[in-house]
Amino acid sequence: MLLDARSRVSANPTDAVVAAAGQVILGKERQIRLAIACILARGHLLIEDVPGVGKTTLSHALAKLLGLEYQRIQFTSDLLPADIIGVSVFDRTTSTFRFHPGPIFAHVILADEINRASPKAQSALLEAMEEHQVTAEGATRPLPEPFFVIATQNPLHQVGTFPLPESQLDRFLMRISLGYPDAKAERELLRGADRRDLIAHLQPAITPAQLKELQETARAMQVSDALLDYVQALINHTRHSPRFTQGLSPRAGVAILRAAQAWALLEGRHQVLPEDVQATLPAVVGHRLHGNADAVKSGFDPSRELVGAVPIP
Repeated sequence: MLLDARSRVSANPTDAVVAAAGQVILGKERQIRLAIACILARGHLLIEDVPGVGKTTLSHALAKLLGLEYQRIQFTSDLLPADIIGVSVFDRTTSTFRFHPGPIFAHVILADEINRASPKAQSALLEAMEEHQVTAEGATRPLPEPFFVIATQNPLHQVGTFPLPESQLDRFLMRISLGYPDAKAERELLRGADRRDLIAHLQPAITPAQLKELQETARAMQVSDALLDYVQALINHTRHSPRFTQGLSPRAGVAILRAAQAWALLEGRHQVLPEDVQATLPAVVGHRLHGNADAVKSGFDPSRELVGAVPIP
């Protein structure tokens, strides 16, 4: 039986996750909070940025702090779907083929440099991310619950990268970017311990049971009709404005709402506000919306465009 939402919000253990991750990834509290909100909303996270700013480090830190089993998959140009899903091997003792599960059979998958793999290898994640199951050699196998993919991606202009298909991008609830640290954080990085040593000493900040409870609390967060009107207005604007090449899908609308519910939980609120929608909107729609040629020339920012064009009811 679920606890009262008020008591659960007041005892929110995600504060410990944010604090611990902030000791490893310096000066990036907002990005850390967005990443945690994505997980609370039961979504997959894409971290896109140049090499060396802490994408993989943040992924490892979150996996350890969540207290869940995780596997890291290094995506390369020669990676095959079987390297992710698994393969059947002939067993001479039983004269049968036995399926050997791949690394995808874990609670948290760290898909490192996902866009360095070919589209064929990337497609191995599609069913897993959407259905939490994989189909191999005619058999469908469920994945552990909870199941999350935290993927890192290099900018597309870099050598040896393949663009993620739109269908793959849409599976990610959020896309965030870390950016360069400020001067104070960078000085501390230069003087401080190796980030890998810090990760090695991290202990889980929450239990799997607590994570599940928090996810249920986020999903049950109160949403008013007025807020639903606001979310629908945002979606409809993308479908009718000539500034966008195509509008948001119904799945994207659900993603906006789920992310806002998770953000409200992190903020200690008991009801979702328009501010929660606006706080997570850039991470939710940035990889889903594209402007037309004129919009791109004028410095198109999809989330800023939406917030400025759609009034709060």
